[in-house]
Amino acid sequence: MPKKAFVFPGQASQYVGMGSDFYEKSEIARSHFDAAESRLGFPLKEYSFNGPLNKLTRTAVTQPAIFTLSLIVYEELKQRGFLPEMVAGHSLGEYSALVAAGSLSFADGLNLVKIRSEQMQIATEKTTGTMAAIVGLSIDKVREVIAASSVIGVCNVANYNSPSQIVISGETHSVQMMMNEMKNAGAKMVVELTVGGAFHSELMADARIELKKALNAATFQQPFCPIYLNVTGKASVDPAEIRQRLIEQLTSPVLWNDSIQSMIADGADTFVEVGPGKVLQGIIKRISSDIKISGISTWPELTRFQWI
Repeated sequence: MPKKAFVFPGQASQYVGMGSDFYEKSEIARSHFDAAESRLGFPLKEYSFNGPLNKLTRTAVTQPAIFTLSLIVYEELKQRGFLPEMVAGHSLGEYSALVAAGSLSFADGLNLVKIRSEQMQIATEKTTGTMAAIVGLSIDKVREVIAASSVIGVCNVANYNSPSQIVISGETHSVQMMMNEMKNAGAKMVVELTVGGAFHSELMADARIELKKALNAATFQQPFCPIYLNVTGKASVDPAEIRQRLIEQLTSPVLWNDSIQSMIADGADTFVEVGPGKVLQGIIKRISSDIKISGISTWPELTRFQWI
């Protein structure tokens, strides 16, 4: 039997104006935005609705902003009777997915995202890190190039997004030198990303310390549907495993391709990106052209939504 899957976006899906139409139209949105702003201690609504972009793209701001809007969209879908049979989230989006699946409360999820984003912001300010997208090389080839390289410093696979798109992460000089090696190995395109730091690399190790404490103190319930975890690419409904994988996630690759392939193998034929932007829709189309994919990040998209 074909199944419906919800996927939740991560950092880099933000845009100025996100959520403003929901706040105008939705009591759920007003409640969530107001509660989040009170907990966060900065003008979340102002940055989300009006910018400026350089404020919204700060890690400590953009992660809670994306998380909050994603859960607003989810709650509006739920109120209309649209529920997933499996979920996944890309990096930050894993926290949104866990709240949607009932494993975490919105308040606990927001608290974890606040700590995660603040600690990641601190880590990025301590080091000079970057990330780069590699297009046209397999994951095995990218790993082979890294393993055989004489480049000194931290550089590792951060995201296995699709068979044709891998992201590497690490110290700026190491990543930039590795970019040349990837070109020499036959990559069709190599692009340094505009990001705050070297996410999902060893340079995030310090950020794990406080996050681990918060994760160990948080209450996780068994989700009502499987969540496909970034670190393994496989399904879980075990709160203990979910907690441990979130600790590992900060310095481990996001195995997004593996997660989507596992979901398809387990029956998913319809995917809905729940939250701002269309990044995951594009990636999933590259993973499989056979599945149905749509997304909701605006109020008109919500009002028009029907299962494909």
